[in-house]
Amino acid sequence: MKFLTKDLIICSIFASITAILSQVSIPIPFTTVPLTMQVFAVALAGVVLGAKRGFISQIVYVFIGSIGIPVFAQMSGGIGVVLGPTGGFILGFPLMALVVGYFSEKFKNPIYILLGMIVGLLIDYTIGTIMFSVITKMTFNQSIMACIVPFIALDFMKILLATTVGIGVSKRIKVSLKSY
Repeated sequence: MKFLTKDLIICSIFASITAILSQVSIPIPFTTVPLTMQVFAVALAGVVLGAKRGFISQIVYVFIGSIGIPVFAQMSGGIGVVLGPTGGFILGFPLMALVVGYFSEKFKNPIYILLGMIVGLLIDYTIGTIMFSVITKMTFNQSIMACIVPFIALDFMKILLATTVGIGVSKRIKVSLKSY
């Protein structure tokens, strides 16, 4: 697959969507991990853009945040955020988008796409929780209680929504991208 100007534009748009939805952020008192719409944005990027473009859109998001542009939750940015307690979740976003994109390209059944989102989310949870555990010196079980348990139900609702929205949007995006 050749990577054209329109691919760069659509990847940048989805990096921007992730940045915007990252600002929908609610701090939770008992953990340093805020409640955000990032999971929805990353899953949406994967299902709409596919594996390669979804991955690249999230690499762009991580890169622009890493160099200091405040695109992460609560208008934060910089390498300190990426290397901080919640940085593993951010670093897992490109892989999550890649997995979701792979499933959405390979399978057209919404159940399989949802399964891909669950697998992608589990990968992101794993990377994020391991990094959180290492940085905070909490046990892995304590980190699971801080990083996954409070969010799992809402994250599942976000990926259900991303499945529904993403399938509809991806059909329209693919049609419009082919016309250029």
